Amino acid sequence: MSVGKLKIGFIGSGFMGQNAHLFNYAMLEEECEVVALAEPRAELAKKVAARYGISRIYANHTELLANEQLDAVIASQPFQRHAILIPDILRAGVPVFTEKPLTLSVEAGERLVKLGQETGALHVVGYHKRSDPAVEYAKALIDEWQASGEFGKLNYVRVSMPPGNWVGGADNALWTDEPTGATEWEPQPVPGMTEEETGSYDWFVNFYIHQINAIRYMLGEPYKLVYAARSGALLVGESDSGKCVTLEMGTYVTSTDWQESILVTFEKGFIKIELPAPLARQRAGKVTVFRDNGGTPTFTEPVLPNQGAMRKQAINFLAAVRGERPAPCTAEEALEDLKIARDYVLFMSKYKEESKV
Repeated sequence: MSVGKLKIGFIGSGFMGQNAHLFNYAMLEEECEVVALAEPRAELAKKVAARYGISRIYANHTELLANEQLDAVIASQPFQRHAILIPDILRAGVPVFTEKPLTLSVEAGERLVKLGQETGALHVVGYHKRSDPAVEYAKALIDEWQASGEFGKLNYVRVSMPPGNWVGGADNALWTDEPTGATEWEPQPVPGMTEEETGSYDWFVNFYIHQINAIRYMLGEPYKLVYAARSGALLVGESDSGKCVTLEMGTYVTSTDWQESILVTFEKGFIKIELPAPLARQRAGKVTVFRDNGGTPTFTEPVLPNQGAMRKQAINFLAAVRGERPAPCTAEEALEDLKIARDYVLFMSKYKEESKV
């Protein structure tokens, strides 16, 4: 590892690569330097490198890995490409950050996890909401309440995410009309699913895997699917210790706002998180804490730093690479999200089969 600034390589510079990741790493000038970019679209690569001061460009990730001595790689790729591309990075022993979800299929995710364990390479999966200052504050408080028992037992976790303006006013990314070229994708249909089920699964993990992950993070323990509403509006789960969890999906739509929330209830209080749009910058979520464990009940709202989750996620990844903190979300943990998603899609598929009878 470099002494001083970490040397970072980027693989991919599409919309998310630029707006969610590259912009934030480029701002962390005292912690890291983006020294190389792998991007098959030559003109786009030149534009992006010029804007962000990246000195070396490569046509693909294999060239980048062969020619650079890097401390970490940000592989901002479609998740259907992870199973194809990430093994090369893990075998090179370079810490890697990828977007969520881990892969498309559970089976491909299991192979990536196994390879990461064999190589010992750090693989962090980008559940950026975990790095939102509001979530960090709330999670610490939840853990404190569970440890002390001061507010009774944790009873329930509810996550709600109506579709809305997820871009949140983010700038347009640099772009060209160049073709991306021939690329290899994870095979479809995924094992154990029809093509139709695979399509539903692909859609679900793209839209709701953050929330599937957030539920387990708040619980601090695994959970399993026990019910899904025929309408597609509700997923119900139960944790290993019997706690109830729900995910509300698409119960309404917002045109200009983002209204995602997480509610964690205890016997004598609750903690509620309201999250900003995923690409909102310099804006943390909001936390409301209700306490009713004796005396006058109170509502409190901590004043949190004006820091977006994507920026804090970059800071947390760099700290994990330096060995200063655990990974915000490991590949092993991200694999569990795919299993819940698979179970949900197969559960919903039964409704369709019943309607044909």
